[in-house]
Amino acid sequence: MQRPLHFVSPEGVSRRQFLGTSLGILSATALGGLARPVHAASPILLPALPWADAALAPVISANTIGFHYGKHHKGYVDNLNRLLAGLDLADLPLEKIVTATAGKADKTAIFNNAAQIWNHTFYWNSLRPNGGGEPPAALKKRIEASFGSVDALKKELATAATSQFGSGWAWLVADGDKLKVIRTANADLPQTAGLKPLLTIDVWEHAYYLDYQNRRADYVNALIDKLINWEFALQNLG
Repeated sequence: MQRPLHFVSPEGVSRRQFLGTSLGILSATALGGLARPVHAASPILLPALPWADAALAPVISANTIGFHYGKHHKGYVDNLNRLLAGLDLADLPLEKIVTATAGKADKTAIFNNAAQIWNHTFYWNSLRPNGGGEPPAALKKRIEASFGSVDALKKELATAATSQFGSGWAWLVADGDKLKVIRTANADLPQTAGLKPLLTIDVWEHAYYLDYQNRRADYVNALIDKLINWEFALQNLG
């Protein structure tokens, strides 16, 4: 049995179907998972992409998607299953593995791989062909209340993504009633700080280097202008 990943697809349910609801947000509901006998732990599976490999071109090429998804994302899945072999954690849903290992020095490798699986799945859903443009009215209202304008949010999101030193992520998050932009390093994610992720931008070099080399800013700006999935952010906002 495949373990459920708790995401809402960009179109409600995509043609390849991500399972569950967006985030839950690592709440008790989202963390519940499916009851499984301890002797029947199933592996973490690589979730399907919500669009075809070439659907984001020319902003992100099929070549980049092939390596990013097929090598890096898959590598985290393979590593996590290897690390979980024989452990009680192997019986938990992915989200619970993340929260159970966050901040524990002896579980760093498990956390890094589990969180990167979660982050990447969330990143794929944060993008859509023919994205960008104006957010839905309900989200736009919240953005304007927190940032003053959509353009101000875009600028802050781009700054967070381009100024993250080394590998990491830029996030639009909800902190109670207020929206914020934050950045995290490596595999870290907003939930460990009590924040609710709405969308993310991957700024690990493997996300853009084949297409943009060292021009991270060009990748970030093109992604925000042409691929960002505002509908996904609104679904996560609830």
